[in-house]
Amino acid sequence: MHGKMCRNMRGGTILLADTATVLGPHFVDSIVICGSHGGTFPGCLVAKAGCRGAIFNDAAIGKNAAGIGSLELLEGLGLPAAVADHGSARIGDAADMQARGIISRVNTSAESIGCVAGQTVAECAELMSLGTPRSLSAPDIGEQRVLIAERGDLKVWALDSASQVVAADADAILLTGSHGGLVGGRRSAVLKTSARLAVFNDAGVGADRAGIGRLAALAERGVPGATVSAGSARIGDGVSTYEDGIISFLNEPAQALGGRPGQAAREFVDSLLRGVCPEPTC
Repeated sequence: MHGKMCRNMRGGTILLADTATVLGPHFVDSIVICGSHGGTFPGCLVAKAGCRGAIFNDAAIGKNAAGIGSLELLEGLGLPAAVADHGSARIGDAADMQARGIISRVNTSAESIGCVAGQTVAECAELMSLGTPRSLSAPDIGEQRVLIAERGDLKVWALDSASQVVAADADAILLTGSHGGLVGGRRSAVLKTSARLAVFNDAGVGADRAGIGRLAALAERGVPGATVSAGSARIGDGVSTYEDGIISFLNEPAQALGGRPGQAAREFVDSLLRGVCPEPTC
């Protein structure tokens, strides 16, 4: 979902976006309630879109507080930002965040206009909509796509976001920094192509177990899927998913490949590489 929610006659429009990747020119001067995790890259997309404020999902905050990195980023630009507790509303679902989300953290700019932890997302967005628009220069923060390994015909990619998946990845192992939730609840949008294995961040699992919602949808397509725990790997960082991640949940196709909860993501991937080709020079 990415459209107008309401308009405050004294302030800016409040818009909903299930993911920050849909933000564009029509979000200028709006307050966006965004289903994305609150990491630095979604924050950068908010700034580039010209929003006057934003509310994200805190994704359990996680390793190195990666789930709320946007708060500091947007504070540096003088923009109010807040995050909703991952246990209060489904990640990837802006409408659910607006309906029942509870704020867990705010930055100083948001605090200065009355936003506080414990407010509803709707209340916080209304306060932000009364703020003063700002003209700013957004930071240029990109997303990484890193080739981790290649063995025979099998490639292992670390992607900061599942939005970077392309058709050529159909036979690859994909370690993403994205949360494991269904964006807007749409099973059709679970992954742009097939994969040997797709790994996500569980974002603390959260409300209605939304943070692992992709796993069942992937299983329906016969695609092995897993999540790493939010506390083990930085959300929004595919390399961290590979290097630091500890598997928290797997679907049945991934279990059939030998994956198990508590296993290092790197160990699981390496076992699949050995299964394709025992010798690193092959």
